[in-house]
Amino acid sequence: MKSATETLNPTRVKLTVEVPFEELKPSLDAAYKKIAQQITIPGFRRGRVPAAIVDQRIGRGAVLEEAVNEALPTLYMQALRENDVKPLSSPQIDVTQFGDGESLEFTAELDVVPEITLPVYEGLEVSVEDAVVTDEDVEEQVQALRERFGTLQEVDRAAANGDFVTIDLSAAQNGEPVESAQATGVSYQVGNDTMLDGLDEALVGMAAGDVQTFATALLAGDLAGQPVDVEVSVSAVQEQELPALDDDFAQLASEFDTVTELRDDLRERLARARRMEQATAARDAVLERLLSLVEVPLPEQVVADELAARRKQIDEQLTYSGMTMSTYLATEGRTEEEFEDDLQKRVRDSLASQFLLDEVARTQQLGVDESELTQHIVRRAQQARVSPDDYAKHAMEHNHIPSLVSEVVRGKALAVIVESAAVTDASGNPVELKRLQPDGTYADEEAAAEVEESP
Repeated sequence: MKSATETLNPTRVKLTVEVPFEELKPSLDAAYKKIAQQITIPGFRRGRVPAAIVDQRIGRGAVLEEAVNEALPTLYMQALRENDVKPLSSPQIDVTQFGDGESLEFTAELDVVPEITLPVYEGLEVSVEDAVVTDEDVEEQVQALRERFGTLQEVDRAAANGDFVTIDLSAAQNGEPVESAQATGVSYQVGNDTMLDGLDEALVGMAAGDVQTFATALLAGDLAGQPVDVEVSVSAVQEQELPALDDDFAQLASEFDTVTELRDDLRERLARARRMEQATAARDAVLERLLSLVEVPLPEQVVADELAARRKQIDEQLTYSGMTMSTYLATEGRTEEEFEDDLQKRVRDSLASQFLLDEVARTQQLGVDESELTQHIVRRAQQARVSPDDYAKHAMEHNHIPSLVSEVVRGKALAVIVESAAVTDASGNPVELKRLQPDGTYADEEAAAEVEESP
């Protein structure tokens, strides 16, 4: 077999393959055997029909066609190996010549991994914000903890910001009730701004037994984004009473004996979170800086496929949340054009990053051992809230292991780049970046997540 490549553009090539007829004999034999299993000829056992009889009854052309169809995948893969072509898409194959006794000639056009000339990435200089924990940050955590242990007492007065109210909601459009927008006995904290626009403004000053109507737009359902009139009635107003901030509270709410110890622990948790946020920002800044130093050609069909997959994922998430795209854009304060531009940039940057990191991994000869892959699967399982065994089984059944391996390799490549970078904070202090996991995350991430929980 002879093969050659022609570069059509930086991300697409054309393979030309020529196979002498004698090299197709195994495929011809397999074709005769397959067809013989499918036909019944009097006087011959199924599968034992001679080739000459098959030619007579079925035709030599059908056998040749079956042989070519059987041989093409293997020949194509062999041509990829011979020419060191890394495919990104399914090929468009065109048989240009074939006849009985003649060589088989075919071409295959396909998208390929672009060739990248890596810039110098050692010592990239970037700056990130300071990892600062203020007294106000600590007190905010203390206040959140007190609120968690607070109690609600019903009061005979008008509602104010911070109060909890029990309300009924009834939406109508053009005087007709909207059946999907009726609710009773809803508990809501005034000022949270987590429900309908205008609700908090309406509730301030309302007491138990008061009824008021305000105009707004629904956030979900068939009428999402459309204007409606909402009647809100208050059945109860409750004031939150917080426990005294003393050593008794520290012992109730944590493992510590004093408020001072509790504050110190919260400060340390916040500090870990800030360091993790700073390290993540540094990682992203270094990668963005590297992308700015090199132009990575991207196959447009691969970009289009990834965009379609991202849009489908977003649509599914919005549907699950009961929102439409127009409602989502309205809540985000963005236009459809801005959303599409941002999605395009994120997809292109993501693909370019993958190609760059793959090239760094190749030049650094980075690989993945079993323990690294296992650790990555465990982290992925934790994120998906499933057991590692179930996650691994699903990955095996759906052939996701190669992509998981790629994630680890790219993470290790990113670690090489980031850990060699010169990162400083806004105050000019160097930022330590020596705790990257093999998948590009940080070792402090789980500890920093503890800040989201009370002690």
